[in-house]
This record gives sequence, C-alpha cells and structure tokens, in this order.
Amino acid sequence: MNYTTLISVEELHQHLSVPSWVVIDCRFSLADTEAGFTAYRHGHIPNARYAHLDKDLSSNITDFTGRHPLPNFTQLVKKLGAWGIDNNSQVVVYDDANGAFSGRLWWLLRHLGHTKVAVLDGGYKHWQKLSFPITTILPSIKPSIFRAYPSENSALNALEVQNGLAQKAICLIDARTPERYRGEQEPIDPVAGHIPGALNRPFQLNLDSNGLFLSADALRRQFNMLIGDKNPQQVVHMCGSGVTACHNLLAMEVAGLTGAKLYAGSWSEWIRDKNRPIATKCN
Repeated sequence: MNYTTLISVEELHQHLSVPSWVVIDCRFSLADTEAGFTAYRHGHIPNARYAHLDKDLSSNITDFTGRHPLPNFTQLVKKLGAWGIDNNSQVVVYDDANGAFSGRLWWLLRHLGHTKVAVLDGGYKHWQKLSFPITTILPSIKPSIFRAYPSENSALNALEVQNGLAQKAICLIDARTPERYRGEQEPIDPVAGHIPGALNRPFQLNLDSNGLFLSADALRRQFNMLIGDKNPQQVVHMCGSGVTACHNLLAMEVAGLTGAKLYAGSWSEWIRDKNRPIATKCN
C-alpha cells in the first residue's frame, strides 16, 4: 500500500524497519530557526533524517521574494538522494506543529513527481503520546539517486494569481489566522491585510481537538462550502510564505478534491511590490 496524503503513527510504527521507507523530521520554529534541529538531536523517530525549512526546503530571500522562496530544485534533488530517497521510496514527513511545516516537504516531493509521501497525522507529539520509541542516534544512510519529474502546473506566481483573480478564473484561499487576514495583527510581515478576493481558511480548521486531521467527509463538506462552484483545479492556496498553505492543499487531497495549486510566494512576496492591491477589514 502506498501512502500519499496521511499516515497514522500506528502505521508508521509497523513499517519502521522497512528499508524502502524514509522518515524526515521537519520540526521548525519561526521564532528560533535552529530550535527544530536542536529538538531533533535531543530525540527523534528512529532512522529519521532532518530537513531544515530555511536551509533545505527554501532558497535565499531576495528583494523580490517572500520569506520562504521555493528551493533550488537541482540542489533539493541532490539532498533527497543524500537522504536515501529514490523514486521507489515511501517517504513519511513529520513535525511537532500538526503538519504546519512538514506539509511543505510533502508538497515539494509531489511537485517533483513523487506521490509516495505522507504526513504523519498528529506528528511527533502524537508519536510521543502513544509512547512509541524515540532515539538520539543519527541514522546510517545509504545515498540513493532521486530523479525528478517536475509538475508544470502545481504552482502559480504573483502575476498569474493577479490575472486569475481579475478573470475570476481561480479561487484563492489564505491559510493565515483571521486576525492576520483582516489586517488586525501582523506579527511577522511588514504590511498587514490580504490579497483582495482571497478567502480565509486558517489551516487549523483542518484539525480536531487532538491535532489530528478531520475525516475526509468532513473536510470535503467544508471545502465544498468554501469554494462553491469552482473546481478543485481552480483553487490556489496561499499563506504568509507558502508553507502552511500546503496544509490546506493536503486537506483538500485528503478530501478527494485533487489538483489545487500553491501560490508559493504568498503574502510576504505579494507585498514586496507596492503596486499590488491590499485589502483589510475596512475596504
């Protein structure tokens, strides 16, 4: 069986010793960018490698990009191989933030043509809650060769988003909190508000009180109510920097609503150009 969206901690535990399975720890903190790696060194799921959001899953910030530009894919492909991932690997990614960061690597692998990748439902916290093993031992990795088959239509740039909205051809969904979407609070970016025409669905709504994803049926009902008569392929997800937006993308895939896209630059890129329109609760 291939896992392409979510995997339970019980299912991962049963497959830990399978050679073709590769586990990646994606823990990260925006407030302390080395906290995730420190936590990894203090304990992680056995055989897990570590992927750093800034260093591995993003490229350098420029005057024109958002806070987490998409990585250089040539370099990422080499890293995937160095982590022991080949085109037959079942990859499992996790974090301690209910998928907020690991969803980025889930999306990146799918963008590169690798669908056998799943987010650990409940993540590291749920793994610990069920008393499954953790270790400080670093994995012994046999490098592989990963061949990428990039998708040409899974991501949009700012101009494509702007044109799509003007033509009413896309449904743009913002995964940030309502306070940030409305421009009432902005703890990270220098400008508050949202892209005019964007709908708000905080990614936290995909989860139950235990930090596990809602059922496929529940997610399908909620997203169908949000997107109305738009096809899933017309949906574009964004957030502050193209990371938590992947959580909503994952939720739609869990719901069977396939083919949504990512605006990778998201809000932090949009506001780099002062000519792009901004909306708040007041306009």
